[in-house]
Amino acid sequence: MPLTPHIERHFTGSEIVRDIVIGMSDGLTVPFALAAGLSGAIDSTSIIVTAGLAEIAAGSIAMGLGGYMAAKSDTEHYLSEIAREEVEVRDKADIEAAEVALVFQSYGLTAEESKPIVDALRLRPAAWVNFMMRFELGLEKPDPKRALVSAGTIAGAYIAGGFVPLGPYLFLAKASAALTISVIMTLIALAIFGYIKGYYTGAPPLRSASQTVLIGGLAAAAAFMIARAIS
Repeated sequence: MPLTPHIERHFTGSEIVRDIVIGMSDGLTVPFALAAGLSGAIDSTSIIVTAGLAEIAAGSIAMGLGGYMAAKSDTEHYLSEIAREEVEVRDKADIEAAEVALVFQSYGLTAEESKPIVDALRLRPAAWVNFMMRFELGLEKPDPKRALVSAGTIAGAYIAGGFVPLGPYLFLAKASAALTISVIMTLIALAIFGYIKGYYTGAPPLRSASQTVLIGGLAAAAAFMIARAIS
């Protein structure tokens, strides 16, 4: 009787989702706080739009550069650690072999059970180094394009999020009217964003949506009150 192959479906885009979350959450809240704060001081949307566009441009660049530098730092850290492991595997083989045995023992294997695997790894230095990187240090080889992808994803998500609260100010002349619509649109966008985030990360979508609205709403409200107090 033919067997149906077992297919495991795991979500593998966690880094992209993380970048979208970082960019979108800030893009939804920071421009909203700016626009809301200015709405309490002036009633002309043209100035608010100009300030909002400037903030979105500056914020997306800053956030994108932050993501780029973080990804570059991860790559540099990985390269320095793999160079160190290569030296230790070559010059301190017995110590490294003992560390491999400890890794297997942490999974419940005895010293006798892990010895053949340790001996096999000692014959394969490249595989040995990769094993140590992953199971001793918990480091995965980074994608060489990760820095640019991260920068673009965060910046793009920030821009997309920023235009949600700023959108009503582009089409309405009075800031007071635009503010009401901006609040509604931002909360709806946070709910949709949270639901989609939960769907792709495996979390309950409705709970994720509720948490995103609550956290994003509180952050936006706090920023709004501070901006209003200053203005």
